[in-house]
Amino acid sequence: MATLQRIRNRAGLLVAIIIGLALVAFILGDMLRTGSSYLRPSQMEIGNIDGESIQYPDFQSSVDETAEIYKMNSGVTQIDNNTWIQLREQVWQEIVQESIMADVYDELGLAITSDELFDMVQGNNVHPYIQQLFTNPNTGGFDKSMVIQFLKSLDFATAQQKAYWLYVEEQITDDQFLTKYENLVGKGLYVTTNEAEFNIDTKAKRANIQFIGLNYSSVADSTVSVNESDLREYYNAHEDEYKQDDTRTIEYVTFPVVATESDEAETLEWVEEEKEEFSTIEDNEQYINVNSDVDFDGSYYKQDELPENIGEFAFSGSVGDIYGPYKEGNAYSLVKIDDIQNLPDSVRASHILLTSADAMTIADSLKTLVENGQASFASLAQENSEDTGSASNGGDVGWFRRNQMVQPFEEACFNGEVGKLYIATSQYGVHLIQPTQRGREVKQVRLATLTRNIEPSTQTFQNVYAQASKFASENTTGEDFENAVIEENLSKRTVNLTEDQYAITGLEQPRSLVRAAFDADLNDVLVNNEGSTIFEFGDIFLIATLTDINEEGIAPLENVKVSVELAAKKEKKAEMLISKIKQAATSDDMDAIASALNTEVKVANNVYFTQNSVTGAGVEPALIGTVSELNQDEISEPIKGNNAVYLAKVITLNEDDSSDVLSEKQSLNATISSRAYSYAYQAQKNASEVEDKRSKFY
Repeated sequence: MATLQRIRNRAGLLVAIIIGLALVAFILGDMLRTGSSYLRPSQMEIGNIDGESIQYPDFQSSVDETAEIYKMNSGVTQIDNNTWIQLREQVWQEIVQESIMADVYDELGLAITSDELFDMVQGNNVHPYIQQLFTNPNTGGFDKSMVIQFLKSLDFATAQQKAYWLYVEEQITDDQFLTKYENLVGKGLYVTTNEAEFNIDTKAKRANIQFIGLNYSSVADSTVSVNESDLREYYNAHEDEYKQDDTRTIEYVTFPVVATESDEAETLEWVEEEKEEFSTIEDNEQYINVNSDVDFDGSYYKQDELPENIGEFAFSGSVGDIYGPYKEGNAYSLVKIDDIQNLPDSVRASHILLTSADAMTIADSLKTLVENGQASFASLAQENSEDTGSASNGGDVGWFRRNQMVQPFEEACFNGEVGKLYIATSQYGVHLIQPTQRGREVKQVRLATLTRNIEPSTQTFQNVYAQASKFASENTTGEDFENAVIEENLSKRTVNLTEDQYAITGLEQPRSLVRAAFDADLNDVLVNNEGSTIFEFGDIFLIATLTDINEEGIAPLENVKVSVELAAKKEKKAEMLISKIKQAATSDDMDAIASALNTEVKVANNVYFTQNSVTGAGVEPALIGTVSELNQDEISEPIKGNNAVYLAKVITLNEDDSSDVLSEKQSLNATISSRAYSYAYQAQKNASEVEDKRSKFY
């Protein structure tokens, strides 16, 4: 089953994202507590795509299956929350795409036959995924015999391994459908000669211009008045600019749990009590890893690599001596001299990196060949090492100092003898290592550091929870909450939330708070899953109230009145400035016009019509668009821009000497073909009704 292991190692190529920890039992428990009515299909619906209901158990089953694939690929047994979030997103997008595109494929008559699948796995047109999975470690190329051997071994594979292969087949089948659809859409697109010529002209044409700009800020706000009718008129004409998502606004206060002076004193006392036992310990590494908040560091250090106080102690003492307790940061520590040696400050080494499932066996074989004189290390490195950077140099990685390589590799090099061979395993694979040179030897020490972080005690947690509990019991409405915050001079924070939000700055995994906000009514104090108004996020207790609800759609005028008023006033200012420029523009003399307007003429050279900003004006697409239509020496009408109203004149027009229409057509064809699928799929998606209810479950 070596090939199965190889698939695990390589299958990261098939899985676009990684995954994390899901609280499935908790969710199901919450469902069951709400009563059997919750188990009705409508209550278990996690999404709906064009009328097709997606049920929570089915969706979660797909997530769990992908989780198992990830575990096989990565070799991990536990996966964290952030990657679970990414996994659920991946599965959801796959379901949406499959649901939308299945009918499209059927209507177009697209299909993948069994013969075609055979061809993609072991025929003449092997899919890139399969080629990547079945790479011969000795040749670096695809090996069809490995595929055949693997398929024969499936008769003896576990159910999990068979499921994995089905996953691989599904991946290449889905990819082939996409490829066919992309090709079909791409071949239906065509760039005409006129389009290519227009594009060439647009890119080649450039102008030197003069322009005058009257900034909107030059008109005082006090001189511009807008009434309710003006606001309503502007709002109605620009409704699309005021679209909003479904959001909630909450205000909250926190009660952080912070270590007290008593907690710090208890920490120091513990460290002092451990000092006597620590001095008698012989296996310092095991003791540190069991008792310290920081794992044992097996590295050796020179004096100048340590803090001054620790360096002076370590290089003037003997093995077994202890320094401390001392405080550093938020912890107390004891330092014991574990070992003193004269070691090289740098080494030079060669290695052969192996990553296949049978890497250890191969490393042993190569080691034997070198030790028996049957092959040179350099030649074996060139033929076998997967570290392409050093393989071409016979495996030589050059000189390096401490802490520049991964620890297992480094320890073999610094502690090994020159010329001898060592095998070490790191996160990169299996290394066959040969130290080749040692630098100057200097005195170095290895320290065993017993560290205890200063953390809040159970009593401290209880005291802070009592404060939060008192606040919560006395303030059960939004009005009470607001009054109490003022009376007690508490620091209140405000945050806007979307229904699918998973992060809030300063809070650890605040998903429960987001869900509570969307379950609450306006001015409610939020309630968690256990019916309490006190939320706990790490070392923080939190109490919150819902202060605003914004439903998805066009924001009501009253909610965006400030921005509408600013925009409406800008429109009025534009009208005033346009009128002012028209009155001054009585000739085509830009200097005379500028003088009449009490401003200056600015110059921008080499203005290409594909850019969107102008030197001296900023991002002004309207200015560039207008100039692109002017002839030489022609003056524009007033132009309403982002920052000002402009008047422009083209001084000279230049064109690059470029007329390769065929090349331009090919370039444009390649561009639109590469975007064909994404545009086509987005159009199909926009035409579909996709309802995402995942936020109700996660």
